[in-house]
Amino acid sequence: MTAPQNADLLLTGARVRTFDDAQPWAEAVGVTEGRISYVGPAADAPAARETRDLGGALVTPGIIDSHNHLLLGFDPDAVSLEGAETLEEVRRRIRDLAERRPDLDWICAENAVYSIVPGRRPNAADLAGLTDRPVFVTTYDQHSVWLNDAALRLLGIADGHDIPWGRPERDDAGGPTGWVTDFYTSAMTTAGLAGLQRDIPLYSPERRYRRLLGSLALATASGITTVVEPQVPLAELGLLDRARERGLLSSRVIAALFHPIDADAAFRRDLREAVDGATTDERLRFGPVKLYADDVIEPHTAWMLDDYANRPGHRGHPSAPIGELTRIVTELDRLGFQTHTHATGDGGIRLALDAIEAAARANGTRDRRHGIVHVECLHPDDLPRFAALGITAAMQPRHCSPDLVAGTWMENVGEQRWDRAWRLRSLMESGAHVALSSDWQVGEMDPLVGFYSALTRAGLDGRDAWTPAERIGLDDAIRGYTREGAWAWHAEDDLGVLRVGAKADVVAWSADLYEHEGDPAALLEQRAALTVVGGEIVHDADRDAAAPEQHDALTHCSAAHSTAAP
Repeated sequence: MTAPQNADLLLTGARVRTFDDAQPWAEAVGVTEGRISYVGPAADAPAARETRDLGGALVTPGIIDSHNHLLLGFDPDAVSLEGAETLEEVRRRIRDLAERRPDLDWICAENAVYSIVPGRRPNAADLAGLTDRPVFVTTYDQHSVWLNDAALRLLGIADGHDIPWGRPERDDAGGPTGWVTDFYTSAMTTAGLAGLQRDIPLYSPERRYRRLLGSLALATASGITTVVEPQVPLAELGLLDRARERGLLSSRVIAALFHPIDADAAFRRDLREAVDGATTDERLRFGPVKLYADDVIEPHTAWMLDDYANRPGHRGHPSAPIGELTRIVTELDRLGFQTHTHATGDGGIRLALDAIEAAARANGTRDRRHGIVHVECLHPDDLPRFAALGITAAMQPRHCSPDLVAGTWMENVGEQRWDRAWRLRSLMESGAHVALSSDWQVGEMDPLVGFYSALTRAGLDGRDAWTPAERIGLDDAIRGYTREGAWAWHAEDDLGVLRVGAKADVVAWSADLYEHEGDPAALLEQRAALTVVGGEIVHDADRDAAAPEQHDALTHCSAAHSTAAP
């Protein structure tokens, strides 16, 4: 091709994976006025105002993280339980925070694993003696909360009262155990969020905004050029607007608005008005709608087609009465919305598939590209339906790692159904669109962790690999984070591909990642060296190493690489 006379930026001396079928590989990429202006041999590349010779490192389209909870992030006034595999270690970390921070009214911890107490769920007694203050602990998936006795008393749960942001578990005598289920599905409703912000300082608007900014910095430093925030309550749209107005959206953000399963038609009209009236630009757009078909498998609350293996007679429950999800999806589809529906159990997945199929039939719509999120336990009869119906499977490779699911997910589902677990390869081979993502902070945001998990189905320490038939290759993993993510959000003409005319969203890695495909552990030692969004260099690892805020975010992220837990 004929090169332009000048470019703003030239990345050369690289191995360029374009995901453009007409030219899959190249050596150089030129950028002019925010768009790709050259892709081809280094020898034919144009002159540029700025040239970066990458020394043979890999260049790919920017990462599209199709399910990333920016508003969760990490809070510096809480303690992370990443890597805490025993109750003793959990207690040590919580006690340490309580002793260091006498100024905190609540002692909050994040990212506990369900298997922290073998054979049962944790309870309030497990937190006894650490502090006189209330303790609030979230699980790594944000679907359950663990409270101590002081918190149970302060919230009124000990006196038999309910809370708007979860379902307190009670023992046979009616007393609270300290465990709360259905947390995240309840907490992001209007009443749930108001109650949570009233009760728990961790969820104040200012702390949520601080989390948002920290997550965005981490995304940009991880090579992520588009982030889908999958669950934004209407009440928190202003947090994203605030970041946009201040020029702090370093990556593009697609915000999916949360639809409580019991919301009515008036609420859906409010959603439509909110999206139509929102101020958006190249870095921010609203539009998808987040729904729940069921909850999660670990606390036995996802809906299964057959009994849980370790709880005979129990199959969990759908998030709404049968038929209600179909009615909601049909109306949202008619209103022009694309849905993004959480479904983990094989019953929940079938419910979501049925709802989307019924909506298309009722409305005569085509190519809406509704998505089903997680797809953790997929019945064989439902696997071909994703491709047939044009439904995106929005999946997270890290979720199937044994260090997350052994002792809970595996035992609850039972070995006879393990072949239904996170069927990445089978779905891709069926022709389905599989958009990969992190589900930060349920999993590490770094896409290199996702690549590794997709290739190995093992823990980050390389142990206990399982379901090897569903491993995928590195090229398919990168495609899932780029080309497939662009398709999922109707952006395949502009994003997820390096070809002339596309938006210049590009990531240069620290090495040629394909050289490490035979040794996936080596992927965890790499990094995003350069992140470009719309032609602007928003992250340069060498330049940003001296910036304290970037350094702190990267240190927090990379610490996960040295542990066997999320």
